[in-house]
Amino acid sequence: MQTEKVVHHIVDWLKDYATKARVKGFVIGISGGIDSAVTSTLCAKTGLEVLCIEMPIHQAASHVSRAQEHIALLKKHFPNVKDTRV
Repeated sequence: MQTEKVVHHIVDWLKDYATKARVKGFVIGISGGIDSAVTSTLCAKTGLEVLCIEMPIHQAASHVSRAQEHIALLKKHFPNVKDTRV
């Protein structure tokens, strides 16, 4: 698999979709799982605004801490990423 090409294609598609929808960015719920981690990273790579929402619910403490660690990592590498907790 040509991972970099796939990532580039998805990031371009996301950016094009947001532009056509006339939105400034993305809102992603971060759960601590792989799906939200991949989605939020791809959105961050677009350069558009990304709001990561941490929504701790009745889940394992490890999931909550993974979500927090992932958000911190995104914010460290992408200045377009912000977060909030609800």
